[in-house]
Amino acid sequence: MTKLTVSALDALCEKETARLNDPDVTRLLICGGTGCHATGSIAVKNALNHEIADKGLENRVKVVETGCNGFCALGPLMVIQPGGIFYTKLKADDIPELVESHLINGEIVDRLLYKDPATKKRVARLNDISFFAHQSPRALRNKGLIDPEQIGDYIARDGYKGAAKALTQMTPEEIIQEMKASGMRGRGGAGFPTGLKWDFARQSQSEIKYVLCNADEGDPGAFMDRSILEADPHCVLEGMTIAAKAIQARKGYIYCRTEYQLAIKRLGIAIEQAKSHGLLGQDILGTGFDFDIEIYQGAGAFVCGEETALMRSIEGKRGMPRPRPPFPAHKGLWEKPSILNNVETLSNVPQIMLKGGDWYSSVGTETSKGTKVFAISGDVNNIGLVEVPMGTPLRSLIYDIGGGIPKKRKFKAVQLGGPSGGCIPEHLLDTPVDYEEIAKVGAIMGSGGVIVMDERSCMVDMARFFMDFIQDESCGKCTPCREGTFRMLEILEKICAGKGEPKDITDLEELSHVIHQSALCGLGQTAANPVLSALKYFRAEFEAHVNEKVCPAKRCVALLKFEVDPDLCKKCGLCFKSCPADAIDWEKKQVAYIHVDKCVKCMSCFDKCPFGAIF
Repeated sequence: MTKLTVSALDALCEKETARLNDPDVTRLLICGGTGCHATGSIAVKNALNHEIADKGLENRVKVVETGCNGFCALGPLMVIQPGGIFYTKLKADDIPELVESHLINGEIVDRLLYKDPATKKRVARLNDISFFAHQSPRALRNKGLIDPEQIGDYIARDGYKGAAKALTQMTPEEIIQEMKASGMRGRGGAGFPTGLKWDFARQSQSEIKYVLCNADEGDPGAFMDRSILEADPHCVLEGMTIAAKAIQARKGYIYCRTEYQLAIKRLGIAIEQAKSHGLLGQDILGTGFDFDIEIYQGAGAFVCGEETALMRSIEGKRGMPRPRPPFPAHKGLWEKPSILNNVETLSNVPQIMLKGGDWYSSVGTETSKGTKVFAISGDVNNIGLVEVPMGTPLRSLIYDIGGGIPKKRKFKAVQLGGPSGGCIPEHLLDTPVDYEEIAKVGAIMGSGGVIVMDERSCMVDMARFFMDFIQDESCGKCTPCREGTFRMLEILEKICAGKGEPKDITDLEELSHVIHQSALCGLGQTAANPVLSALKYFRAEFEAHVNEKVCPAKRCVALLKFEVDPDLCKKCGLCFKSCPADAIDWEKKQVAYIHVDKCVKCMSCFDKCPFGAIF
């Protein structure tokens, strides 16, 4: 492959754009992210290719395996372009009918379309679906539209034009000024201004500097960075190249957790393709600027999401945070000036360079510019990856895009910011997505994990879950985090087991404040956030566990005693059939009876009874 110059890049973009927009070719965009792979998209793709070949349609129909489309709950899914027809939950057995009806006869297969959970109506076009209609993709602008393993698809969407502009028309100072004008703040959780971070590193005097990408993403319920890397790896490479020019670095590392094998594979392909086209490595675009990128696989330690621990890990040392200052912009990887940004932050950089900082800052709030990517999961109809303007109310995120709570259950809380975040109750759902506003209600933006909980969730048990995660992932370097989180977990387990005392609630609050004020790193300092927010908004649940030995949400099994209401029991025997402990007596046309001494409190009977007869 002849290495590209700027003019050759423009010509290639024109050529690839014409190829993607060929009116005589129908493109079947099938999701090939990890989620859809897990539900069978590879078998669906193979069936499509076989059926298309069998019908002789190869010249006018093209199957394209994209990255994550975003609507993870509905995979395997496919969009047919032109037209934007959206098919969901496909199986290999559906393909003969779909090819015959849609591709040959021009008739949409109604039963495979998206079904709106509110109206129960089928919706054919992707843009008419609420989940997509309320989004503003910028970081995710290529999701579900390109083949992540084909650099031509990325170039057709203005790929590497931002880097070309930065390398040929802008000085490092001008690049940083554009980043400052954009108002972008780091999307990894802390929200530090990206342009300011780059400026500190630019001013540091050293012949060796590093650009690092944090793709570790360890929060439960977070899958934003993985999905971007699977769907659009070149945008991260381009963003890192621009950052390298800004601080005059020659080497970059992408720190990606080893569990993300599909992301790592596609990153590796993208790096090789970029090098072969002269977009990475020596003399990029003929400008004389050199920059290379290497993938470093992390072993899955949550603490390695902290920047100094991540750098120690790349150095081959145990991933443990170090005190700051000195900050990485002055002494980072191998004690050299370094900048670290997460995947989402870097994916926005090419468009900021191409369209300008003012374009990026035109949406958002006064202090939080641009858009934010969230991974919505839990008790919500539409589980998936979304991108909305900063300032969007949480209520819109959960109901307009997320589709609300399934089975007409009541909303209870949303956990924002993962283990370092906090839970937000229903009366605060109009809080806008904004770094400062979210902090005011006791949570943090975090990397973007959004876990929705309905009325069945126990907030004491949820606090215990996150504390168990934090305690298990503590690196152990500082005493407040190592010992404090262990003690907090002990107390929470004691309360969930029905052995809590009034003093335990006071102890939890005191320990939380001590850890916050004295832990070494940001992860330790925010470890108690889920507990503090749960106590702030759901204190009555803690008190019910402690004083009345009752779990209002009926989730802490140690506090439950199962009985059958004879007036509600329909004598169907479903509870009897589901019980694994033979603790239920039942005969045909008889009311069931639960033996308390045999009951193992597994919740099977409670979950199976459709009449609410078990309490």
